[in-house]
Amino acid sequence: MKNTILREIALELCEQIRKENIGKLFGIGKNQCSFCYKLAKDDSSKLCIFTNEANRGCTQINKRYQNFTRTKSHGTKTGDLSRKP
Repeated sequence: MKNTILREIALELCEQIRKENIGKLFGIGKNQCSFCYKLAKDDSSKLCIFTNEANRGCTQINKRYQNFTRTKSHGTKTGDLSRKP
């Protein structure tokens, strides 16, 4: 399926975003991650990412992945899925 985020990449992005959000005092992203992980109850298949068959159920992951693919298509630094391209 076009625009599908590979499961491994989605999980890697999720972990990065979650670690960043844990360090914040408050914010929408932090609340979103906390709620998602509470609902999943340590079962990664129940994370918000996977509520959509293209693995695009989380807005934070979608945005990070879109930035990654955009930088990759422009010929700049590739292979780094971290927040800063």
